[in-house]
Amino acid sequence: FASPSRMEGGAVRIPAPSPLARTEAGGAALGRFRRGDLIHRLLERLPEIPPADRPDAARRLLGREADLDEAQRAEMIAAAFSVLDDARFAPVFGPGSRAEVALTGSAPGLPLGVSINGRIDRLVVTPERVLVVDYKTNRPAPDTIEAADPAYVLQAAVYVAVLTRLYPDRPVEAALVWTDGPKLMPIPQAMLEGALKGG
Repeated sequence: FASPSRMEGGAVRIPAPSPLARTEAGGAALGRFRRGDLIHRLLERLPEIPPADRPDAARRLLGREADLDEAQRAEMIAAAFSVLDDARFAPVFGPGSRAEVALTGSAPGLPLGVSINGRIDRLVVTPERVLVVDYKTNRPAPDTIEAADPAYVLQAAVYVAVLTRLYPDRPVEAALVWTDGPKLMPIPQAMLEGALKGG
């Protein structure tokens, strides 16, 4: 989790933590961050494609990566589809969901009390609630949300704080989606509030 950096006009940019900050490479030929970046790309693009066309689209997408062998491509596609095909994650990719949503704004209690500029992996907005989702490809995934990197929780807490101001009429929730498992981990409200307070 990089330290916030001051931007022009007094705003502060709070960078999203790398999806592979502590992950082993997916294969001998892959760099440290490569596997996570490619799975993230699949999860970003495939939900916008009709389900029947997704396998071919995934193969085409990874087919452009000359440094991958067939086993590596197959493993990453399987990781992405383990999330996309799991009914537990249906709300993440259902109506009202969008990928790579830019978010700027401010809210009481944010670090340094200033505005933020970031990008949400997946945002779900329905009349009933707002859900912030961050993809994580770390292996192995933690067993509980309490064991997750505190930087991930803080990042989600910052987004929730800003979105709560934008959507004051409905609850704003956050969750981490781990491709290892796969696992869907809601972040309790108390943990989000504690992260903003530094505890």
